[in-house]
Amino acid sequence: MRNGGIEVVLLTALLVGGCGGERGDGGVIQLSFGHVGEPGSLFAVSAEEFARRANVELAGRVQVNVFGSSQLGGDELMLQKLKLGTLDFALPSTIMSSTVDAFGLFEMPYLVQDRAHMRRIEEALVWPVLVPKAEERGYTILAVWENGFRHVTNNTRPVVTPSDLAGIKLRTPRGIWRVKLFQAFGANPSPMPLSEVFVALQTGVMDGQENPLAQIYASKFQEVQAYLSLTGHVYTPAYVTVGASWGRLPEDVRQTLRRLAAETQSFVHETAAGMDADFLGELRDAGVEVNDADREAFVRASVGIFEEFGNTVEGGEAMVAEALALAEGA
Repeated sequence: MRNGGIEVVLLTALLVGGCGGERGDGGVIQLSFGHVGEPGSLFAVSAEEFARRANVELAGRVQVNVFGSSQLGGDELMLQKLKLGTLDFALPSTIMSSTVDAFGLFEMPYLVQDRAHMRRIEEALVWPVLVPKAEERGYTILAVWENGFRHVTNNTRPVVTPSDLAGIKLRTPRGIWRVKLFQAFGANPSPMPLSEVFVALQTGVMDGQENPLAQIYASKFQEVQAYLSLTGHVYTPAYVTVGASWGRLPEDVRQTLRRLAAETQSFVHETAAGMDADFLGELRDAGVEVNDADREAFVRASVGIFEEFGNTVEGGEAMVAEALALAEGA
């Protein structure tokens, strides 16, 4: 195929899902919200709650339609669609660290103590420092939601210390620091879209993966994984993000959607806390062997990642220091 043909195929793939901000029957503006979460996941519940609120408050003017399960593509493709204006909302998480270097802050292990600490970091660093950097790349962040505290599952052995990860083929999301982290722990990490992970685990292409409990359960990984190790190694925020189509909306509609996205954060955090407790029990009941990890051992093994981030990302050392200083009792 000639280069022109390749370009046509690529453009067609990017445009799948329709044009963002289209007016449907009756002049109602149809907005699409894409995410990678499976039904029942925190991503799904969060996006659906936001859409419900928006569709009530903007009834007759705007309809927000949610497409989960990577229906509109993986995170990387959806970010491209935001830039093209063919997707209106996305909910990227780890992928942001590969898009804007400074977002690697949230790839630093054991940085975020709890959700209250995260809210302090959000106020001090996300809005004044990270959000403007995203805007420089063409992305507008409306609110900070959650993916959650991440844990390791696998079919080889319980993971108590980093040495237990030696040789394990571990799926990670597409984030450079997550790959570096698990390499430092001794695993064999490989980025892969979430939509492909179940089959990879089922067939043995991957031995394990790492995700928040809600994502693990909603993705049905308990059907293909023997061990769950509560490492809590990274807390990943999720960002309600818009792109080129945002500016085409009326100003009052933009203000309402921005406010509703921010207001939905409380619902997201409360729901996430409940899911953590509920899904841990569900995973145990499904026959998955659950163990606590040695947090101190993982923290010791993470020192080099902090040093590399501080040395290679502009302002990295200062951001880490400020985030740590905001922890309770710091």
